[in-house]
Amino acid sequence: MAIRDIVKDGEPLLRKKSRPVDRFDGKLFALLDDMLETMRAADGVGIAAPQVGILRQAVICELETENPEESEILEMINPEILQKSGKQTGPEGCLSVPGKRCDVLRPKTIKVRYQNRNGEVLTRTLSDFNAVVASHEIDHLSGILFYDKEVKPSK
Repeated sequence: MAIRDIVKDGEPLLRKKSRPVDRFDGKLFALLDDMLETMRAADGVGIAAPQVGILRQAVICELETENPEESEILEMINPEILQKSGKQTGPEGCLSVPGKRCDVLRPKTIKVRYQNRNGEVLTRTLSDFNAVVASHEIDHLSGILFYDKEVKPSK
């Protein structure tokens, strides 16, 4: 495993669409392992492959669990949001946009279909904070940054 450089805002790569992953092999496993190590080293809760310079549809999210002392690492390859419901607005930041935070409107709950690192197709429903993290990271795969969805205070 290795800590990779995080691509910063202003780099054109962050605005490009990622390509689907079609090979589930050692190269993908190494990428996912490196992404996790990079995310943890930067004290993040999510990271997408474009943030480490790879235009592939792969994200990692650190999910909250019922036990506040524990978390769950969710790897999603080729994720697709199937359903969205409800709304929530809250502050977000991004490893690729250091120092910037803003309020973003996200779904309260999402249902996502994805593949795991072995290529198995899975479906999962995520709510609250976990829906925010997953939505944020999946947006990276389409070249969307969190501040593109900033909610401005009404005057």
